[in-house]
Amino acid sequence: MTTLEGKIKGKVWKFGDNVDTDAIIPGKYLVINQSKELAKHAFENVRPEFALRVKKGDIIVAGENFGSGSSREHAPLALKENVSIIIAKSFARIFFRNAINIGLPVLECDTTEIDEGDILEVDLNKGIIFDKTKNKAFEVSELPMFVRRIIESGGLVNYVKEHVQQEQEEEQTQRLTELEME
Repeated sequence: MTTLEGKIKGKVWKFGDNVDTDAIIPGKYLVINQSKELAKHAFENVRPEFALRVKKGDIIVAGENFGSGSSREHAPLALKENVSIIIAKSFARIFFRNAINIGLPVLECDTTEIDEGDILEVDLNKGIIFDKTKNKAFEVSELPMFVRRIIESGGLVNYVKEHVQQEQEEEQTQRLTELEME
């Protein structure tokens, strides 16, 4: 998992424009809800070698409208097991939100000059993608801090749990303080 202080480094798997959720995970696997199992079938019909050769920490780079189609979280969930970040020219909004919700970082940037097999280093804090293969940097819009915190927490559910627990602890401390003052 990436921390707010850390950088993401990995090898690029390059995809084109309009990669839809059915290409990411075929519909027949939508009965599966575990990322490890879904990952075994990622891009099965369009790049059968992907699930066999992708390494933990690899990076997906794509063109425009990545993740169009279904609103289910299965597509980003199928990728989260091995992919550390997805960088695309643009995303289908629901895919973008679903990826954040499960703790998978996504960034928008012009990906034209990034090629299959390049090694990238991504700094989410500074909004910089450095292509180590080409010795070239790309600036991207930084993700808002609250989005980075959701990602760091491993997704929205974990983020909410952490904050609810923190609020409960603060309320309990306040009650104890009030009791001591009586």
